[in-house]
Amino acid sequence: MNKRRKLIIALGASALAAPLSSFAQQPVKIARIGFLGAASASGYAKQLDGFRLGLRDFGYMEGKNIVIEYRWAEGDYARLPELAAELVRSKLDVIVTHGTPGTRAAKGATTTIPIVMAVSGDAVATGLVVSLPRPGGNITGSTFFSPELSAKQIELLKEALPRITRVAVLVNPDNPVIGPVFKAMEITAKSLKLGLQQFAVRGPNEFENAFSAMIKKRVEAVAIQEDGMLNANVRTAGDLTIKKRLPSIGNVEVPQAGGLLGYGVNFPEIFRRAAHFVDKILKGAKPADLPVEQPTVFELVINMKTAKALGIQIPQSVLLRANRVIE
Repeated sequence: MNKRRKLIIALGASALAAPLSSFAQQPVKIARIGFLGAASASGYAKQLDGFRLGLRDFGYMEGKNIVIEYRWAEGDYARLPELAAELVRSKLDVIVTHGTPGTRAAKGATTTIPIVMAVSGDAVATGLVVSLPRPGGNITGSTFFSPELSAKQIELLKEALPRITRVAVLVNPDNPVIGPVFKAMEITAKSLKLGLQQFAVRGPNEFENAFSAMIKKRVEAVAIQEDGMLNANVRTAGDLTIKKRLPSIGNVEVPQAGGLLGYGVNFPEIFRRAAHFVDKILKGAKPADLPVEQPTVFELVINMKTAKALGIQIPQSVLLRANRVIE
């Protein structure tokens, strides 16, 4: 009996142990994500922090259950197609990118690997997706109507500085979205009796010349446009607006970098939201079935320290609408 009892116990123990041992030895599924950056890692540190935070919200940790392959164009958009092709050859589960040039390069490199645009200007108008509810193809993510947003910035700039008549528009001409953006700005500027003039910057070493040219043209303010390279070098632009004594407006990062006014979306939060799309795709969803989202919250930020340095009195009507005031 003792021998029989011991045999039964041994068989039962082995039966219980087998599935546990098998389960413990199963490898953890490692998701492979590619990140295609139009600018630099240092210039997009806040946005990357937001993206990583979003991934952690869904249980993904670099080095544990995800690997992220980064490629940065360092503001040279001509390199984006080559970098996108490199990522495609890396056999990834999903590619994350930002901006129209980066998303366009990723789209040109693959029609099969899912692409998440953390944010892009008017994805329908630029042909990145068919529609917002049903994007089709292999792209989804977040977009905003940059022409309307830029036009609103011109409106706010005039309201804050009623006497201005000539405004510089700092652009990266390599970004295809600037065409419809500038047209929308011109319509608004004409109604406000403002003259607009474009000043081109294609890389970090061109800012000084662009701002010097603005002074020669006697512009009274500058609108810094949405672009990956410009965003990554917002500190340089902010410093020059102070040095050249030019009131400025741009996205919400501009006043944080020393500019006067900022109006737009919270980019770290937008990048954090990109993790939602990544999670859905890794769990089997198709990009074509994931509606493209638009931000619904926009912020007005005013740098009062800069206003005082430039001797500007911001009207109370503008101050009362500010979400944040930097003292």
